[in-house]
Amino acid sequence: MSFKQKSLRRMILAAMFLALALVLPFFTGQIPQIGNALCPMHIPVLLCGFFCGPWYALAVGGIAPVLRFLLFGMPPLMPKGIAMSFELAAYGLVCGILYIMLPRKKSSIYASLVGAMLAGRIVWGVVRLILAGVMHSQFLWGAFISGAFVNAVPGIIVQLILIPVLVIALEKYTEKNNRNS
Repeated sequence: MSFKQKSLRRMILAAMFLALALVLPFFTGQIPQIGNALCPMHIPVLLCGFFCGPWYALAVGGIAPVLRFLLFGMPPLMPKGIAMSFELAAYGLVCGILYIMLPRKKSSIYASLVGAMLAGRIVWGVVRLILAGVMHSQFLWGAFISGAFVNAVPGIIVQLILIPVLVIALEKYTEKNNRNS
């Protein structure tokens, strides 16, 4: 596959992952607590990091919350949507970089995923702290731990189970198709 074909393939996949990031929250959005807990926008961005690389995933993660706000009015842009944009951009970037750098093993999928999830949550906390200063409100340590980890436990579990299964299955499928063509 030529460089142009690979670039076009990555661009099309990134557009698909962006579309998924816009649509998946509709399945959980009827009950905001479930949507906040399952983090449906995170899954396509992380998958984009694995399949499209860090730069496309950074773009998809940064654009998805803002575009979703412009199209559907959710998530609220300030402070949630802005913080989510930085968080998801960090997820995609870190996931893509780690997956490129680490050896192609199943454990590397988990290492890339966990590294991205930690980096994204730290970025989210820093951005929320900065926005709290700009908005003259408080963002305390308890709010960070609660928002980044405690409330997100169901989503973290779903991501740790679903994403490696999808990455492994899609890589096997792609490898099989490449051998047959």
